[in-house]
Amino acid sequence: MMVFTCNDNLTDIFTCIYDAWEYALKNGHDSIRLEKEPVMQLSIFDEYRHINGDQEKSTKVERSIKRKISVKAYNRIAYAAMSCEPGCLNIIYDYLRLGFKRGAEVTEDLTEPIVIRIIEISRNVANEAHFSREFVRFNKVSGAYVSHYEPKNNIILYAGEHFADRMPSENFMIIDDKRHMAVIHPKNEGLYVRNFTEEEFESLKETEQYKDEYTDLWKIFFDAIAIRERTNYICQRGHFPLWMRKHVTEFN
Repeated sequence: MMVFTCNDNLTDIFTCIYDAWEYALKNGHDSIRLEKEPVMQLSIFDEYRHINGDQEKSTKVERSIKRKISVKAYNRIAYAAMSCEPGCLNIIYDYLRLGFKRGAEVTEDLTEPIVIRIIEISRNVANEAHFSREFVRFNKVSGAYVSHYEPKNNIILYAGEHFADRMPSENFMIIDDKRHMAVIHPKNEGLYVRNFTEEEFESLKETEQYKDEYTDLWKIFFDAIAIRERTNYICQRGHFPLWMRKHVTEFN
């Protein structure tokens, strides 16, 4: 079995799909597997091939999905690609095999298990991306707004796009503590994603300790609007799960 591995970003994932497909045309689709790095457990019976991102190959995959299947299918795949679900790249690959064979109709065929799985995975990622708009908190550090966040899925770029649309004239950075990466928005410019070394990340962790003039005011406001007689922690956890609160100002 040839195992194609790649980093957890859309360009690398689409490049991995491109190279894996090219290999499969000669050796068969059942002779390959796709995995995100890091690969937690290597098998002595498999051969591993790391794939670096290639923008040209990635663009070809994106264009093929949109033309031969549909834009809706591409959007589902783009969300699913950012999932932490084990085996999600294989699910995407199998979905593409079916989609290139049947075309746009596959997106609505709920009798196909692989279609249902793609919908479930993409919906999970999309929901978390939506929640991040409400749960990201910023501290002002040296003229820039900095936020720390630990999403389950790799969705900080989607969160960054939301805040870039609403704060185009601000410098801000949303740091994914789990993956040691950040989406960065310079004032009046576009977004870009940056991966950090261990040393850089340790320095950036200190920014969470900074307190601006609004930190205490926000906590006071959070306590002031609460109605003690209607406190319902079970309901609160349903709307705001505990794992999301680690970097949220009012719970620190």
